[in-house]
Amino acid sequence: MTGTRTRQPVPDRARKRAIRALAARLGVAYSVAARLLADRNPPFTDDHRAWIFAAREQRTFHARVTDTRLAADLPLGRAAHLVRRFPPLRAIGPLYAGEARETVIAMLYAVLLHESPELLPPPGELAWAAGLGEESAVDLTCAAVDRAARLLLDEDRWRLWARIDAAVAAGESAPDRRIRDAAITLGRVLRSTSLRDSVDGARHILDAVLVEPWEGDPPGARVVTDGGLRTVTGVRWEHTGPPAGYDLA
Repeated sequence: MTGTRTRQPVPDRARKRAIRALAARLGVAYSVAARLLADRNPPFTDDHRAWIFAAREQRTFHARVTDTRLAADLPLGRAAHLVRRFPPLRAIGPLYAGEARETVIAMLYAVLLHESPELLPPPGELAWAAGLGEESAVDLTCAAVDRAARLLLDEDRWRLWARIDAAVAAGESAPDRRIRDAAITLGRVLRSTSLRDSVDGARHILDAVLVEPWEGDPPGARVVTDGGLRTVTGVRWEHTGPPAGYDLA
């Protein structure tokens, strides 16, 4: 008996093709491309951003520990870490944008160092988390101060700038040299740089780091709602708990 054999479809074939195509496009291993496609970060239509994420996936343990130690260094180090970790999204935007977003985030932390030092994790706990080389461990340890920094951006902007100015001025005369040096650095930038165009980018970054443990959608994610495809542009937060809502465009 003769006949024509039909090729049976492989349910996972399309996903594997997509992984191979992404791996070839970025010049990374198949396993790295697979993790990128499985990630809940915004879709990788921005090749430059995708390459940055891919490079981070391939860091050595030593490089990871170096990054997490930077992430645990408040206020300047953590701000620098978050800006590197969540670069501008050029394919959908502007999101995560602004030349001074690192300074904005650092200044938010400076306000909390001045006004609410009880929110800061104990130094020993931070050092232990940083030594693991896992960003999620440092994020968990810094969750309270990250959320408080994000909530500052929901307040009146003029009042916020006054609080930043007061925190920087107080820090410049602080007995702790690390805080004093950071405040002097921030004060110099505050007096010479316009920060207003970077506030939204700082908010996107803090939204992204806060939403990860809840497996929510960060700014830039594409979601289906009311029968259409829309883009998350912001996340709304209460003082505790999961995201309270999303801003969509």
